[in-house]
Amino acid sequence: MATRGSRGSGGAGAQLPEVVPFDLAHLTRLSWELGSRVIDDDGVSCHGEWEHRDALWAVSVFDVTGETVVVRVRTPTGREHFYGAARMDFEAARPALDAAPAWRSRG
Repeated sequence: MATRGSRGSGGAGAQLPEVVPFDLAHLTRLSWELGSRVIDDDGVSCHGEWEHRDALWAVSVFDVTGETVVVRVRTPTGREHFYGAARMDFEAARPALDAAPAWRSRG
């Protein structure tokens, strides 16, 4: 898993916005259309939802296959950004999200 200090270090891969309190090592940016379709498919379940304390940012994680999750980041302007990641990478990063004082689980 990448560390917070490595952001902006010249890597060519996708990165989550700085406000999100974790990094995922092998993150793939998905188009809005593809991300929306994937999470709307039957059989896709929401793994968890978190909201920033100012309620302007939100992160939702969806189980899309046995080994893959889609992370949806909703911005203060209401835009949605989608990222594909390995489930094991998200599970390793989840404690940082759960422990972040500025973030709370929505359910």
